[in-house]
Amino acid sequence: MFEMFQLPFMVQAFVVAVITGLLLSYLGVHVVGRGIVFVDLALGQISSLGVAFAAFIGIGMTTIPLVFTLVGAFLMSFIVIRDKRLKTEAIIGIFYAFTSALTVLLISKTPHGDSDIQEVLFGNILSVSWEQIQLIGIVFGILALVHIIFFRKFFALTESFENKDSDVVGENTNNGTSVLNIWNFLFYISIGLSIVFAVKINGVIPVFSYLIVPAVSGIMLTKSKTGVVVIALFISVLASFLGMNFSFHYDFPAGSSVVAILGGIFLLSSAISIVKRMIAKKM
Repeated sequence: MFEMFQLPFMVQAFVVAVITGLLLSYLGVHVVGRGIVFVDLALGQISSLGVAFAAFIGIGMTTIPLVFTLVGAFLMSFIVIRDKRLKTEAIIGIFYAFTSALTVLLISKTPHGDSDIQEVLFGNILSVSWEQIQLIGIVFGILALVHIIFFRKFFALTESFENKDSDVVGENTNNGTSVLNIWNFLFYISIGLSIVFAVKINGVIPVFSYLIVPAVSGIMLTKSKTGVVVIALFISVLASFLGMNFSFHYDFPAGSSVVAILGGIFLLSSAISIVKRMIAKKM
């Protein structure tokens, strides 16, 4: 089971999968709690649009996707739904569909369109270098430190969304105007930065899976908020290890393998949750 660690590129892939998986699964607890699961797909696709645009014009392969994603995160942090018939997810879903279409249009004009689309969706984690790992480690380390220091602020805001105390993105001042909620803004910037770096290596679908599956599985398995975070972090590491092993032993794409393992963990968590409810009813 540990034979894959004899190959340097598998070690590098596993290390970056763990780094990205840990932060994304933690952020996913907030994303699921706020009911904005589309935000990852939308920001991931905006990042991919930046990559496609940079490839189309031939410059800014790092800076343009970063700018695109941060602008997208900034705009999403201002989304306020006034009409009760609409949900935030609907607006974010439109962002996702629109940017997906633009990405495909741009990639179709590149020399290797089909392979480029595949890489955008599932990444190419097996080709990651130690220089890339060092950069993503620094960025993700800083983001993790911010969330550790201010975790009470971030969780308080997420709980307000869960309890429907705030449908907002801004706060009301005494004169009734709306101002930017700095913690909500920092949350979206955190997601934007983590996604722009993770998508470049992992791809849109694995990043979405890391964000959503561990958090949802944790919620199914425990009612404790701390327990949800711990379980989500554990699942992200476990899925990275099992996914890389599956890819190594059976010669499957690494990104797809990790997503498949995460899907299996979700099904197992669902079964455990159902059994627990059945036992509780009988008691």
